[in-house]
Amino acid sequence: MKIINEMNDLFIILTASLVAINASVLGVFLVLRKMSMMGDAISHSVLPGIVVAYYFSGDRTSPLLLLGATITGVLTAVLIDWLSSKAKIQNDASIGITYTLLFALGMIMISGWFSGNVDIDLDCVLYGDIALINLDKVIVDENLYLGPSAFLIELSATVIVLLFVFFGFRGFKLLAFNEDFGLSLGMNMNRWHFVMMGLVSLVTVVSFEVVGAVLVVGFLIIPAATAHLLTNKLIPMIFWACGLGVIAVIIGFYLAVWLNVSYTGAMVTVSGLLFFTVVLVVVLRKKRLSGEYLH
Repeated sequence: MKIINEMNDLFIILTASLVAINASVLGVFLVLRKMSMMGDAISHSVLPGIVVAYYFSGDRTSPLLLLGATITGVLTAVLIDWLSSKAKIQNDASIGITYTLLFALGMIMISGWFSGNVDIDLDCVLYGDIALINLDKVIVDENLYLGPSAFLIELSATVIVLLFVFFGFRGFKLLAFNEDFGLSLGMNMNRWHFVMMGLVSLVTVVSFEVVGAVLVVGFLIIPAATAHLLTNKLIPMIFWACGLGVIAVIIGFYLAVWLNVSYTGAMVTVSGLLFFTVVLVVVLRKKRLSGEYLH
């Protein structure tokens, strides 16, 4: 029994670490583009796409759910861009209007229009429950245990995200640092933007079962923002963000066990504490250097 419990704990940590890595890699680009709240917008606005996809597929493991969420995530980015550029509405207002409208529409679909045909727990979508992932095990040939389905889904998402970032690194880098230069090279920067939004949609929807739509934003933004305080170079920033995310997961897990509180809540709390620790160190260091310069 002890071995089983240790294995279950290990898969919880591994799954949450994959969420942190996926979110941190994309979060770096969102932070650099000053689009941090776009992650929050997409994590909530994909709900209608998930509901419609589930209505037609009838299966929560269907790839149609990922497709529906990705399409809705891209649609969210399109609407926000349109409101900002065409309707001349401030970007933060465009984000707030779009994601609250789409999320409210998803709630209506779950509780009203499709309530008899869609078996989706809104609390699970919002908050997730990483403690329960070990209930859904993937076993091959009746004796080969591959792990919880959530872990394998996150692992697949990690492969997809890393492949896209590796092969599209130049496009994503230009998107983050110098979009105008990319345009001057003849690159379609809008295409790269929507690829990025599609990846953010993918990461958020596969993380619903694990951390939920609310706290996935913490995994997207906090490690990336912390890494941005430590370095201005893109590749080191990505590694710092991933490392900080995984550290927060590990410390947060054992803190949650000790205090008997939410795993995900503890992980994001630790991530926030790491951020403020780095902020304090950076501020004190600047003051010390300023004092040395004055003397």
